[in-house]
Order: sequence, then C-alpha cells, then structure tokens
Amino acid sequence: MNTQEFIEAALLEDIGDGDYSTLACIPVETKGKAILKVKENGIIAGLDLAKEIFYFLEPGTVFTFFKKDGDKVEVGEIAFEVSASVHTILKAERLALNCMQRMSGIATLTRQYVDLINGYPAKILDTRKTTPLFRAHEKEAVKIGGGVNHRMGLYDMVMLKDNHIDFCGGIEKAIEMTNAYLKKNMLNLKIEVETRSIEDVKRVLAVGNVTRIMLDNYSPEQLEEAVNLIGGKFETEASGGINLDNIIQYARTGVDFISAGAIIHHAVSMDLSLKAQIA
Repeated sequence: MNTQEFIEAALLEDIGDGDYSTLACIPVETKGKAILKVKENGIIAGLDLAKEIFYFLEPGTVFTFFKKDGDKVEVGEIAFEVSASVHTILKAERLALNCMQRMSGIATLTRQYVDLINGYPAKILDTRKTTPLFRAHEKEAVKIGGGVNHRMGLYDMVMLKDNHIDFCGGIEKAIEMTNAYLKKNMLNLKIEVETRSIEDVKRVLAVGNVTRIMLDNYSPEQLEEAVNLIGGKFETEASGGINLDNIIQYARTGVDFISAGAIIHHAVSMDLSLKAQIA
C-alpha cells in the first residue's frame, strides 16, 4: 500500500459518508488557519506525511513549517501553520495527529537508543514488529530518529530464523537449499541466518554463503566471543532482550548491528495538538 492509498483508506475509515459535526455548523466555503502545537519534548516526525494528508483533501493547502522531521522539539513550540478550508482542516486533523504522534514517539525512542551507543560501530535496526499497513511510516520514523531499517518484509531479504531451520532440518541444509533456490529463481537477496549458540556459529562459518549472522539471545560475554570468532567474515547482528538499560554492554562487543523491536512496539506517542488560529 503506497502513501496515497493509505491516506484514502484512513480518511474513509474516519469520515465515512460525512463529517457531520463540521457539515452541520460550518459553511463549506469557510477558510481558516491552524497551528501544530508541541506538548511534549522529543523528536518530531511525520511532518511530511501530515502535509500529504492535507494536500490529498485540498491541493491548494498552504503550509508554513517551523520544524522539519528529525528536529528536537520542546513543549510549547509550533511545528507548522496550515491554511485551508476549515472543512479540510477538521477532516485532516485526527489522521494527521495520529500519524505524527505515533511517528514522533518512535523517532524519539529510537534517538535514545542511538545516542546511548554513539561512538560504537553498532547501528540500531528495527524489525517487522510493526502496525499492519502502517509499517512504512513506522520504519520511516526509525530513520528519522537515527536508526537503520532492517528488511521491509518477507520479500526483500532472506532471514533463516529458528523455525525455518528446525522445519528444514538444520542450519547447513537451510543455507544450502536457500542458495540453490535464489540461484534457480535469479533472486539477488541477502541471506541472514539466526544462531542460538557458539556451536551454531561454527556451523554457519563452515558452510558460509550468507551475508549476516544473527546472534539471538546471547549474553554480552557470549556475543563478544561470537563476534571474535566470526572475525569480520560476515556481518553480525545482536537481538533478543536488548533494551536501554543494557544496550551499551552489547555495543561494546563490536557487533555490527543491534536489532530492537522495542523502538517501534514500545514507543509511546508524543502529545501534539492542532489548534485553530483565530485572528
């Protein structure tokens, strides 16, 4: 689903066959202005999406931006002013706010993770633990917060996780069959394989033919041992049980990537409001 399709579906869900609150008391030709007020400190995100929502309803909408996606904001600041039909402003208000609040919460939490490991080589990755049909925007918020997107879905990277390996019959077989399948179908996809122990790592190293080795639910000590064993032959990714309290311990190991589903599914929406600007 592209952005325009998302906006159309989301507005239909909210408006249905009419915004009767607005239709009942405001003449359709009435013009107005509104400002986006910040009510919580953090990283603002979703400004570009908000603009697209307003433009979808009224291409002649006029925006004046005082902030851009990724900026630090504080309580009381104004992110933008919008001028349009009052009907447009009131129809777009809730969808724009919902998207911006969610995205800003994700960007803010992601930035906390990124800032903690500043100076270490590791990059923060998101996961597929996202809201259905809002994934692209949540992952965009991760980038705005300074993180890096993992695969978008099941189609743009191969990840051989524990269930794939167990159902297939082992790490070696899973890697060999995957490479054969990609070659046969002329698919140029990276392969990541999950490991659950140092022994698993040794088995992957013996087979090769992968891009990245995931080190799942390792302690920092085990992770450092595994990273040293891999020795830069393949990319390394730590996952499982990593949070703001322990992420520095994992970053110190020299691992290339740290994936944290929490940057999306534990993010708390930022408090924002759209207020009528009355002359």
